[in-house]
Amino acid sequence: MKVVEQIKKPIYDEMDLFEQKFTESMFSQVALLNRITHFIVNRKGKQMRPMFVFLVAKLLGKGKVNERTYRGASVIELIHTATLVHDDVVDDSNKRRGFFSLNALWKNKIAVLVGDYLLSKGLLLSIENEDFDLLKIISIAVREMSQGELLQIEKARDLDITEEIYYEIIRQKTATLLASCCALGAQSVNASPKEVEQMHEFGELLGMAFQIKDDLFDYGERKIGKPVGIDIKEKKMTLPLIYTINNVNIDQKRMIINIVKNHNNDKVKVKALIHLVKEKGGLDFAIIKMEEYKTRALRLLSEFPKNEYRDALELMLNYVTERKI
Repeated sequence: MKVVEQIKKPIYDEMDLFEQKFTESMFSQVALLNRITHFIVNRKGKQMRPMFVFLVAKLLGKGKVNERTYRGASVIELIHTATLVHDDVVDDSNKRRGFFSLNALWKNKIAVLVGDYLLSKGLLLSIENEDFDLLKIISIAVREMSQGELLQIEKARDLDITEEIYYEIIRQKTATLLASCCALGAQSVNASPKEVEQMHEFGELLGMAFQIKDDLFDYGERKIGKPVGIDIKEKKMTLPLIYTINNVNIDQKRMIINIVKNHNNDKVKVKALIHLVKEKGGLDFAIIKMEEYKTRALRLLSEFPKNEYRDALELMLNYVTERKI
């Protein structure tokens, strides 16, 4: 059995029903919009975020979920999908999960409007059902994600990202949404404020480990993840690169910044930079930091009763830090 299927096993029925409810939540009176949302549903990913919502809800709700849990999972997935659609426009990306992106098929104008539509559907789903507590959790996540993106753009101009700024960027850009999934799952079954906060922290720690793992793919083999050097090409300062810049002499530092700024499309120079990052221990350092976040997340999770839902969350944590793609 694949790892994702093992994780899904305790929430299989809930995920099955969720898919129906999620499809219904996107329905519109506009034929073009329905055609596009049908395209989105048929090319969905692993649906990790709704899985977090249901696993946490069942862990804290004594094995039960409710309609609020389904609505919360739908809102998270609607907003996450909206951000992906907008990201593809911002990054001028033509592919998403191996398929053509929305903007590649329907152009930027329609893609932006579809992203706006999905965002509004998510917010209205909460408002119409008076899930204001859930809406607050999600709205904070959207604010943080936007700030994280803008902070990264601001710092990328001068390549002056310190380790601390890097952690703040990935906390806002990636970890905050996973944190909100876990907090939302807890809140949907009326968990205590302490439990909601603990689950928020668990999701954030997991999200930090997830993003560092994603950064490591930039230095791996082409066959196991995204194309090698894509972050360097996009002038993204990832943890292995930040560590290396801080642990080389001044001439090597200038050379690194010059490659990232002016020669990021030169395959030979990018390959040489990747080799230097490996040689100077940048990857080893990033792996240690990823494991630290993972250990803290596991320690936090161990405070909850051991059952199949906790086991699945542990499995999810191991999966995101050991995945090959």
